[in-house]
Order: sequence, then structure tokens, then C-alpha cells
Amino acid sequence: MELSALRIMTRMRTIAIAALVLLCAPPLAAQQAPAMNLPLTHRAERTSAEMSERDLMSRLYVYADDSLQGREAGSAGHRKATSYIAAELKKLGLTPAGGNGTYFQDVPFVARRLRTSATLSARNRLFNAYADFVALPFRGAHPRALDGVVAVYGGVYGDSMQTITASQAAGKVVVIDAPDGIGRITPTSLFADAAAVAIIGASMLTPSQVALGRTPSLTLKPTAGAPSVPIVLTVTRLMAETMLGAPLAGMRPGTIGTEQIHGNLEYDESAAPTRNVVAVLRGADPVLRGEYVAIGAHSDHIGLRAAGPVDHDSLHHYNAQRFVALDNPTGRTLTVDERVARSARIAAIRVNVDSLHRARRARRDSINNGADDDGSGTVAVLEIAEAFAKGNAKPKRSILFVWHTGEEKGLLGSRYFTDNPTVPRDSIVAQINIDMIGRGAMTDLPAGSARYLQIVGSRRLSTELGDLVETLNRAERIPFTFDYAYDANGHPDNIYCRSDHYNYARYGIPVVFLTTGLHGDYHQVTDEAQYIDYPHLARVTQFAFGLVHHVADLDHRPVVDKPTPDPAGVCRQ
Repeated sequence: MELSALRIMTRMRTIAIAALVLLCAPPLAAQQAPAMNLPLTHRAERTSAEMSERDLMSRLYVYADDSLQGREAGSAGHRKATSYIAAELKKLGLTPAGGNGTYFQDVPFVARRLRTSATLSARNRLFNAYADFVALPFRGAHPRALDGVVAVYGGVYGDSMQTITASQAAGKVVVIDAPDGIGRITPTSLFADAAAVAIIGASMLTPSQVALGRTPSLTLKPTAGAPSVPIVLTVTRLMAETMLGAPLAGMRPGTIGTEQIHGNLEYDESAAPTRNVVAVLRGADPVLRGEYVAIGAHSDHIGLRAAGPVDHDSLHHYNAQRFVALDNPTGRTLTVDERVARSARIAAIRVNVDSLHRARRARRDSINNGADDDGSGTVAVLEIAEAFAKGNAKPKRSILFVWHTGEEKGLLGSRYFTDNPTVPRDSIVAQINIDMIGRGAMTDLPAGSARYLQIVGSRRLSTELGDLVETLNRAERIPFTFDYAYDANGHPDNIYCRSDHYNYARYGIPVVFLTTGLHGDYHQVTDEAQYIDYPHLARVTQFAFGLVHHVADLDHRPVVDKPTPDPAGVCRQ
């Protein structure tokens, strides 16, 4: 699932805080070493049409292996991952539906990296890239020009009592404190109209901040007339105070700097091609086979940890406890007392490192393997393809399988595919998206259970499709407990706009997004195949198969009875 540059920065700060907690925490007698039920590695086995726990486990250990180096779009590891998918499709005999008779649709990414010569100035003081500031990886179109703008102190991001309004941010460089737990900057966020956002760092940039700043931004080359986007910077405290023209201590949110900021951020660009994987299972009905039910997942993840390796096991246990302490599924603004209580819960977290390392020797880890995000969805769609190809189910409509690239870069692979579809776009009657379906137990989130499943977007275009999902669930031997909380209009996590289904929905194609939700290992090196709940993963996979099959056999297209978005517009949940 996609992650913003600002949240990446926050998670790096979180990990640094966690490392201090882990080093300083005294042992707790009551804390036990974790149960080691699943191995670190697992030999691949022959799969079948059954969509079983065994098959999913066999595939996922391959797909989330260290050898794929985190599958970042445009990398050799991601190319290896997509080659694996294509090889499996060829074994199954599915029809290639990419380009030039292959399973691959080439997606023309470019890599952008801030030039080392970039400078900004304020109050006659010159600031240099990688010494005084860095630009975080970004996606989208043109970065906004900063020459001649002023700064405003934005307060504490995520604290409604200490944060400026959208109108105060518009057109300015918003200088903010960004403590742990901040949200996302998106086109619909509070700072969407800002010239830039500058996160206040320490007196010097840390090596991890510089490393992240050197990480290229992978994106589609912007088209003429594409909108500009605000850039997120990390700046030294001196630079922040110079832009604002006063010390930060005691500064009130909304304080505006008296001097203009000059300079423009320039980037070097190079080609970084990546690819979608596309296949078709032809429908059995001679009339309906010209229509498609699309099912997809994203094949990419976020690559290597820019700041280098961390202790895997202690971080995994810290993340799990911290995520539960942070839980706020409704997304409402917390009261002062609630924030204080949450901070106290986080401060009280302790991890018995000695106990962990007695159970298994310490291991350093820097690879974001993305077993759940979205290895779980990727292998689920492969298993569904195998079930249709080898099984007795012969759907009337054709099934379109798409493994999208660049979801983590801003849903770019699915945007490219839906702008340049390899089948007629109006022949796609629905799209089922699977992203992160491998967790969801109570150990992952307070609302979790063996039956837990989040449903997003199912009624946003078609009431009929949403009702069908409910009907199929009631027919399950053990029905899922559907959680619609994250589909609520205006929910700050913006989940409806954060995975590939939206790029189909923007063209009026009804969608259903299946996910078991975020958890403490989300976008961490600890998102590993050994932590996946394979029985739960198998159940969701089987449910998705039934949903695709049922839609493919309808005697009509799912009725679109809700307003359709502007394909060129901004997603709003």
C-alpha cells in the first residue's frame, strides 16, 4: 500500500526512537520470547488449483525472499519478481496481454535525484543541499518553484490544537515540527496548496536523512499541463529559524517569515523503466467473453532501508506493541487527555532483547521484503489464476489479471495501465483489488480476528456490487467480519485513494478493495513471510476467487448507479 514521503521520514524517526528504547529497556520478567512457529526460509513446492495455505506459503517465501532486494519499481529485484510472475503464467497457459505478445507492459518511469549543487537562500544566508537540507522522494508531476515565497510556522503536524489551516499554508513554505504519528501529505491534505513543507531536524542532518535524500524519486515523466506538487524537505534547525526570521522557541503557529526565500530545486533525471504484468483467461461464453472482470495486486515494494540495517526481532516486537498503542480506526482528532495517555502507553513499551536473542541469534536486516505489502496480494492473484486455469470453474466472462508496478510510487503502474489499457477499457465490468491480506489478527490490530476483513470502495460506484459482496459473505461457512470504517468519507488514512483500484474507479469501473489492513510491520524490514497468517490469507484468497467468478457469470454488468469521478481529477475519499 502506498506510503507518502513525509510518512517515510516519520517512520525513520520512529525507528531511531525505537532503537533507543530497545537499547535502554530493562528486561521484564513477564515478557516471553515469541513463538517461532514459522521458519526464516522455506523450500518452494509444486502448487495446485486448491488455493491452499501450503501453496500460498510456498509462493510467498519465494516472492518475499531477500534475493529480490525489496522489489522496488525500476530495480533489478523488481524485474526478477515480474519475471517470476510471468514464468508462472506461462506454465498455466494464460494468454499474454501485455505488449508485443508478452506478459509485460512497459511503463516509462524516470528517476529524479536532487542535484548536489542545489541551494536555497534566506536573509542573505546560503543553504546547500545535503548539508543544510534534503528533499524527500516524491512522486507526481512538477515540483513547485520556491523562488520568492515566504515561510510560515506550521506548528506540530497532526495536532489540531497546534497546526495551521490550509489557507494559512497555501503558497508558503510550511515549517513544521513532525513528531511521531503524523499523517500523510496528499493532494487533498492540509498542505496540498503549500509551496513546500520543511520538517525541522536537529542542528545537523543525520546520515539516515542524507541517505534518504539521495534516494531517487521514481515517477512517470509528467505530461504538459500536469499540476505541480509541494516538495517535502528536511532542514536543519538553523535553516528553519532563518527562513522564519526568529527562534523557534515559543513561536506561535501561523507566524510568517518577513524575508523571501530564493532559489529553485533542480533535479537530474534518468530512465528507470519498469513493467506491469498482464494476462487473460478467456471466458467460456462466446458473447460475454469480450468483457472482462479485472483482478489485480501490486508487484512492487520499497526496496532497501536507506538508513541501513537494524536488529530485526527487537524492532518487530516493538512495532507490534506500538501499533496497538497508536490505534485510532475512526481517524478522529484525539483529545489532549487521549494524546497524553497514548504517549504514556508508547513510553511504557519494553522489549526484552536478551530473551529474544536467546530464542534466536541477533540478525541485522535492511531489506524491506514486503511479504504482506503486497506479496500477499501478488501470490493470491497467482493462486486465483491457477485455480481458474486448472480447475473446473469456467467463467463466462474473461478474467483480466494485472500485477501493477509503481503502486508505492503513487499508483503509477495502475494509472499507466488504465490510461493505456491492453484491452478495451469499456469492456472491463469490475475490478477487484487485493493489497495486504496476510495479517489482521488481534496481534496486528485491536479490531482484528480470524474473520477480519476490510472492505473499501464496494458501493462507491455500484450499490449492486457492494450488495453482492455481502451476499457472498453470508453464504460462507464462516462469514468474515467486514470492517467498513476505513471506507468512511473523509477518513484521514485516505485508504480509498491509496491503492490501485482507484485508477479503475476514476474511469467509472466499479471496484472492490480487499485488505486486512495496516499493522506494525507495515513498510518495515520486519514485513516477512514468517509472520503471515496463512489460514487467513487462504480464506481471503478463496473469497476473492468466488467474487471474481460470480461477477464473471452475471447475466449483466454490475450496475453503476453512483456519480463517476473525473479521470483527470483528484481522488477524494
